[in-house]
Amino acid sequence: MKYLAGRLGTLLAVVAVIGLLPWLTRTDPARTILHARYADRAPTPETLAAIRAETGLDGGPWQVLGGWLGGLIRGDLGDSWVSGQPVGPDVTAALGNSLTLMAVSLAVAVLLALALSAATLRRGAARRIVRVRAGAGAAVLAALPEFLLAAVLATVFAVHLGWFPALGWGAPDQLVLPALAMGVPAGALLGRLLDDALPGAFAEPWARAAASGMPPRIVARHALRRTLPGLLPQLGLVAVGLTGGAVAVETLYAIPGLGGTALAAALAQDLPVLQAAVLVLLLLGVAAGLLSRLAVRVLLGPALTERALPALVAPRLPARRSLAVAALVLGGLLVAVTVAGLLRDPLHVDTAARLAGPSAGHPFGTDNLGRDVLARLGHGAARTALAAVAVGAVTLVLGLLLGAARAGALTETANALPAVLAGLVVAGIAGPGPWGAAAAVAAVAWAPLAAHTAALHAQEKAAPHLAAAVALGADRAHLLRRHVLPGVLPPVVRHALLRIPAIALALASLGFLGLGTQAPAPEWGRMLSENMPYAERAPWAVLAPAAALAVLGALAVLTSAAVRGRTPAGLK
Repeated sequence: MKYLAGRLGTLLAVVAVIGLLPWLTRTDPARTILHARYADRAPTPETLAAIRAETGLDGGPWQVLGGWLGGLIRGDLGDSWVSGQPVGPDVTAALGNSLTLMAVSLAVAVLLALALSAATLRRGAARRIVRVRAGAGAAVLAALPEFLLAAVLATVFAVHLGWFPALGWGAPDQLVLPALAMGVPAGALLGRLLDDALPGAFAEPWARAAASGMPPRIVARHALRRTLPGLLPQLGLVAVGLTGGAVAVETLYAIPGLGGTALAAALAQDLPVLQAAVLVLLLLGVAAGLLSRLAVRVLLGPALTERALPALVAPRLPARRSLAVAALVLGGLLVAVTVAGLLRDPLHVDTAARLAGPSAGHPFGTDNLGRDVLARLGHGAARTALAAVAVGAVTLVLGLLLGAARAGALTETANALPAVLAGLVVAGIAGPGPWGAAAAVAAVAWAPLAAHTAALHAQEKAAPHLAAAVALGADRAHLLRRHVLPGVLPPVVRHALLRIPAIALALASLGFLGLGTQAPAPEWGRMLSENMPYAERAPWAVLAPAAALAVLGALAVLTSAAVRGRTPAGLK
């Protein structure tokens, strides 16, 4: 009961903030409604007053919010301010479309995660894990922007090959391309986390004993079961993210989903539709959290409460020298490109050289306005990479603190909110700009790290050696420093590194909507968005920032793997 009460309170608080969005943004909802319904009418005081009286806006924000909550109790989600139609049927239909797409995308993600960790499963079952695996391929896939992958898939498989339809919704073949675009980055992230956790399971005494007589497939299955409790919360968060955060993919493939519905309502100030969509997303987040919590209980059984669960500690494995060399090469390449770009003018427009290919004068070509791509790539490095690293550090700290505090209700609520909606709220309060965009992304991006921390923290606290340490007189600080943090901190830090490219893209998407860094300032995500319509004619304008994001993701995991292979065993 306490579990549900906490989540219900958090849910209502967020819905109340969304309900106040028009007043937080200091705009007049009546003008928005007038423009949407009667574009040919002048915004006279009489007309605006009539719209306020019709929609109940004349009573102020608290009366509007109270009226909506009263209708919610009666099962009435209200009427759209823009169309005047009931909200319930449209939001329900959008939810059904999003859940269908989410289910197929999640299947793609799970299959890809198993494929990426298959080598570790096979080697671990045969007792042949001898070195740290970097997982650079998974990091590159996880760093791919969903909208870029969606555009490439549509161009190749729909336009050129004609295997699948490029637009539309309803037929099974219309699910394939959007599910791949959404499932591949999510599956790469899950696969990297699973591959990171498996060596610890194979290092446990039962695995060493079973390897001598048990078939390898049975050993691999039990190792997979052993690592799932720490990853199931991530699976739930990914499912909710695939439902509400697929705005770009839904837009590209013309899918009437819930994420696109929520964003369109937010931009149009259609408060009843926005509140209903956010409410459904939050309820979905609570349901996913509850299901993952129950699944963990089933997998671990009484071991979680009886302190009979051994800590999942990764063995000390050396790293290949090639990992450090590759990290140095990628880092040097990124620095060299950045320095070369900084020596050029990113704002100079040469209309005669629009979409020009790579040449001596423009090594990476030019964009749709004739600006040098190399210059914009170099000058955008600080705004994109450094800002993403800074926000990533903040989310890591928040994730560790809130995860250890078991703030499950807040975690599920933050994860259910797309960063764009958080950006609208923050921009309404603080105004648009890079600081507001960073705050908006940080406000939601800590949730996966907190869920990971909470899952690992619960398992570490259930380890029998903690009871022995307490019996020997260890205080709470000693337990945290010597027994809990060594099992929680390294995996969560590696998880945070893997999410840096996604944070960079979230910052860029807010900037593209006018909520972050404003044009014409160079930014990698903005470069992708601005040049996507010209990708077929001038692929270099898109490939350059996409490659930079992929290099950033690969560099993060290569550096992590190289450092991990040299870390003393006592710090693992």
